[in-house]
Amino acid sequence: MKALVVAAGIVFWTLVLGIAWLAFFPGSDAGEPVAILQIEPGPAGDGGAGAEDSAETPDQGAASVPSEQPADTAPAEAPAASGDNVNMPPGFAVAPGANPQAPMVQPPGPGQMMPPEATPASPDAGAADGRQGAADAGEQTASTAPSAQDAATQVSGNQQTAAVAPPPPLNTPAVEPGGGPLPAVPVAELVEDSQYGPLPKVASDGRRAIDVYARPSRYAAKGAPGDPARIAILVTGLGLPDSPPANVLKGLPPSISVAYGAYGRSLQDGVTVARADGHEVLLQIPLEPNNYPTENPGPHTLLTTLPPDENMKRLEWLMSRYTGYVGVTNLMGAKFEATQSALTPVLEEVKSRGLLYVDDGSVQGSTAGQIASTIGLDYSVATVQINEASPADIAKQLAKLEATAKEHGAAIGVVKAKPATLKQLTEWASKLQSKGFVLVPVSAAVRSQSQS
Repeated sequence: MKALVVAAGIVFWTLVLGIAWLAFFPGSDAGEPVAILQIEPGPAGDGGAGAEDSAETPDQGAASVPSEQPADTAPAEAPAASGDNVNMPPGFAVAPGANPQAPMVQPPGPGQMMPPEATPASPDAGAADGRQGAADAGEQTASTAPSAQDAATQVSGNQQTAAVAPPPPLNTPAVEPGGGPLPAVPVAELVEDSQYGPLPKVASDGRRAIDVYARPSRYAAKGAPGDPARIAILVTGLGLPDSPPANVLKGLPPSISVAYGAYGRSLQDGVTVARADGHEVLLQIPLEPNNYPTENPGPHTLLTTLPPDENMKRLEWLMSRYTGYVGVTNLMGAKFEATQSALTPVLEEVKSRGLLYVDDGSVQGSTAGQIASTIGLDYSVATVQINEASPADIAKQLAKLEATAKEHGAAIGVVKAKPATLKQLTEWASKLQSKGFVLVPVSAAVRSQSQS
């Protein structure tokens, strides 16, 4: 029994020692455990030499334990992959007899490119690529992907960068400049003091209100072949006793012009807000209608029965209510505009003060166009009046305005300031460019037509 126990102990320890021997000193026959090797870096310039992988951490290097290699064990490398050749990181498990090859290089991400194999990057790229040890050993880390700046840097040879410049934008139809506030008013050189208040005047250097207070437009000159047809809109009925609140203009395109009357409170504040929203402003003056005084446009109405000097006093009072307007338009006036002797002194005064005149088109038989042509006044007449009507009727009137602009190159429409009408007007204006039109301020339409 004692002999049996001794024999079992011998067998046990023999097995333990054998297993330990095989673990620490493996053989070279096929099927035996593979060796864990420590590969030393080759000399610089060797095909497999280089800096250690930048993705390796200090812990990985410390974890490799040197061990003696059997003489019949051939060093082997990791599987083949595209990219620059680098040293095998310590601790790789390799199969005997494998060919030395470089480890897999991390593929480039979006906006990056593969580093060239033999072509050095430009100095700018080398300064920004984040290589480790560049200042110490000048060696490149193969697994470090180039930075975004590297990707945008031209390298020698036929190498192309991944960041490609976008193609130039396609030509688009010319449109008016975007919105933005108009300059503050008044300009001191354009103001004359009077017993009623500030009046517009031509500056000593020749500047006029139509030049300074107008909304700038590239279409103020005579139309050229290929130019889009011009459409101008004048919103009237502001600054009157029955006017809607000033916020009725919110949302309107800045190229739409507005006309304020001479009545009401805080008129200058309203003009200032309108100009801050980009709208140029006209002054709406009351002129005698056919059935005056049954139909009365308001105090200080210009009348055919008054002598010219009395009408000039009324005109000065009207003009002094606020500053910053580019011109004048009529409020009613069927009788007054048809009377040339009464209208001529008024339009001469308008011209002498550097203003334009827009006839709202409501008066048949108006003599304004004839007088303006004679005295050289910047003048135009609205061809379409957009009256308060159903949305379908307003759409027809706007279509008529488009047809007139196509026929003559430019057209002016007049619309009263009503919330529902202005909302429909805004929606219509947003589609003009796609139809081949351009929306311009009234001053641009007047000046382009006067040069035709």
